[in-house]
Amino acid sequence: MAAPDSLTLFTGLGLSETKARETLKNAALSTQLREAATQAQRTLGSAIDKATGTLLYGLASRLRDTRRLSFLVSYITNKKIHTELQLSAALEYVRSHPLDPIDPEDFERECGVGVVVTPEQIEEAVEATINRHRSQLLAERYRFNMGLLMGEARAALKWADGKMIKHEVDMQVLHLLGPKMEADLEKKPKVAKARLEVSDRKTAKDAVENGEVPSQALSLMEQLRGEALKFHKPGENYKTPGYVTTPHTMDLLQQHLEITGGQVRTRFPPEPNGILHIGHAKAINFNFGYAKANNGICFLRFDDTNPEKEEAKFFTAIYDMVTWLGYTPYKVTYASDYFDQLYAWAVELIRRGQAYVCHQRVEELKGHNSLPSPWRERPVEESLLLFEAMRKGKFAEGEATLRMKLVMEDGKMDPVAYRVKYTPHHRTGDKWCIYPTYDYTHCLCDSIEHITHSLCTKEFQARRSSYFWLCNALDVYCPVQWEYGRLNLHYAVVSKRKILQLVAAGAVRDWDDPRLFTLTALRRRGFPPEAINNFCARVGVTVAQTTMEPHLLEACVRDVLNDTAPRAMAVLEPLKVVITNFPAPKPLDIQVPDFPADETKGFHQVPFASTVFIERTDFKEESEPGYKRLACGQPVGLRHTGYVIELQHVVKGSSGCVEYLEVTCRRADSGEKPKAFIHWVSQPLLCEIRLYERLFQHKNPEDPVEVPGGFLSDLNPASLQVVEGALVDCSVALAKPFDKFQFERLGYFSVDPDSQQGQLVFNRTVTLKEDPGKV
Repeated sequence: MAAPDSLTLFTGLGLSETKARETLKNAALSTQLREAATQAQRTLGSAIDKATGTLLYGLASRLRDTRRLSFLVSYITNKKIHTELQLSAALEYVRSHPLDPIDPEDFERECGVGVVVTPEQIEEAVEATINRHRSQLLAERYRFNMGLLMGEARAALKWADGKMIKHEVDMQVLHLLGPKMEADLEKKPKVAKARLEVSDRKTAKDAVENGEVPSQALSLMEQLRGEALKFHKPGENYKTPGYVTTPHTMDLLQQHLEITGGQVRTRFPPEPNGILHIGHAKAINFNFGYAKANNGICFLRFDDTNPEKEEAKFFTAIYDMVTWLGYTPYKVTYASDYFDQLYAWAVELIRRGQAYVCHQRVEELKGHNSLPSPWRERPVEESLLLFEAMRKGKFAEGEATLRMKLVMEDGKMDPVAYRVKYTPHHRTGDKWCIYPTYDYTHCLCDSIEHITHSLCTKEFQARRSSYFWLCNALDVYCPVQWEYGRLNLHYAVVSKRKILQLVAAGAVRDWDDPRLFTLTALRRRGFPPEAINNFCARVGVTVAQTTMEPHLLEACVRDVLNDTAPRAMAVLEPLKVVITNFPAPKPLDIQVPDFPADETKGFHQVPFASTVFIERTDFKEESEPGYKRLACGQPVGLRHTGYVIELQHVVKGSSGCVEYLEVTCRRADSGEKPKAFIHWVSQPLLCEIRLYERLFQHKNPEDPVEVPGGFLSDLNPASLQVVEGALVDCSVALAKPFDKFQFERLGYFSVDPDSQQGQLVFNRTVTLKEDPGKV
């Protein structure tokens, strides 16, 4: 067991107790972090501040060459490396110089040690960038791609603070162009997109497979409609490459067409043993979308063949997520609806000499090179009697299985069709003690429901031959299985087992913790279903597995919320401001547009009184170059009020901290225009705001090479920040869970279900703009 002082040492770095205990479970990480922290304490001779602790933890969890630990710790404790950007550069430097003795001068140059970027430098770099694009900026005004200015300025000042660059770009653009005019607020007209040529389609496909989004993306319906996917037409299954026909095939297809009328039929068949995640969103969009795009129908079929793992809450949650994404199943069905028919077909399969009862143990059947069953040639009558005995409960679990006589593409021989399980079923109770497997159930349920296109992720490609074989062995209608690539995200884990581990470790609250990528979690965080569907459409229907960056999903969220989330004002770190010459004896009613770009969508009213609250970060006692907000001698405008405030007196408490400000106000049109307008609240509501960041520090937390200590060692200690003393304007007083708002200058927020009467809780969905550090 680890020494008791290790826990104290790690919490002293700023780690939560839960995080510290998890770190102690990882021997390699805890040893390296202990060495780093001990060296830092010796150097500093005092407690380690949280910023330094965060860097030390990042160093210990990401450094592979332990010889460099002491060297890098010294740079951190001496504040020569004091940002995450510098630490990343340092780690990359030592990784690329494994054998060479480190040249301190070269190392410091590559890591930005000693580089101080002044506000004046930022101002000059932004000014130079704007001058290069001045004519285009004046022509396009606010339709110009401001990200280009940010990118060029950052390239010129590698070690500059990104937020300071953004603020300077905003201010200089405003100075050049003036406030936005009505024409600037109109949406840019959409240019008709021509159908992609073959070469363009290949480029788009390559982009998606590299985790990017092609700029010329077709809508989901365009991708799925008609012949876009080159799928077979209903009834023409035999034209599909690899489809196996028998003398009965054409008669069965004719009967199928008479039943369906040539209608496209798909199904979404989840197992009800967990919560759907972002990868399932692609499957839902593909299955339901393909049916919708081709005037067909889609079944929601629960593959409830494993009663040990199924829970009622999963059935409800899955149905809720399908409908939340905007799809209505033609019919909700269950594999258990067909248990009687499936059993009868299993008996028929034995009679035809295509299945047998086997007594090999589970461990003997694992792998692709298992020994052939000694019972493979068992007489049909004997297997029939034994299968009946299995059904009547005469065998213990694991003592007997029913196996099919075929070899699958991956070399697996004689897959299991039925196994014994003495677990009551949520729908059939104790009627059955034998349950069919996926390999047996899936294709036969598709056949019963006359599915035309059985759409599966690519890992099921190895089961395609068994799919065709089983339908043909029983002489029943055989659908066509088509495969597509899974959708994954970086910085995420989605497996049920690992999410349960995260919950057990206290790293997340439950399946719907907003830091996860389950659909219930995304809904709780405030992601609109339209944004998730748009993301799936932009990823496209690809055959290759795709792993996307989360910021691409967040961009889709911003696109939707920008048009649908009404504006409000909130202050996360309030600073009280008293207006000593307030122009009215009572509060004024201020009309604030819900959507400044389209005031026809309505307004809401907020009070403006002699006491307001602003962000503490919007005030500095002494102005400095590049700072545009409230300071001594530097007035600032209050958004939507038409007033400008000017500092008169700073009131401090006994500790020297600023308690409140006294200011005077004037009409904005009665003097010089201020450099900035800030948000504010007056007579506000107290609320809790939860700010989320990525749950994991590395792109691939499950990769043992990238994260040797396992995904639980890669948790981001700053993934959740709870702001309990935040203030929000009273226009949101009647908001309900999942209502969404844009808090001006802060980001998009959604009301959390934890909210109670008089105590609203908001989750930050996404920031207003993409964080360049996350790209």
